[in-house]
Amino acid sequence: MAFFSRQAAEPVPEAETNVWSCDNEECAGWMRQDFSFSSAPECPLCHSSMRQETRMLPVIHM
Repeated sequence: MAFFSRQAAEPVPEAETNVWSCDNEECAGWMRQDFSFSSAPECPLCHSSMRQETRMLPVIHM
């Protein structure tokens, strides 16, 4: 019988990230500002306007 110990996962580094967040209260849509092609995007889920916010998100290396 083999036993495998579950090692603790490495912590994922997070940073304050600029995002676009949907203005529609019923929609949870958001996207990173670095991945939008427009200076005033519309929500891809409900097509409402979006506002800028800052969130703590995992760092993505490009």
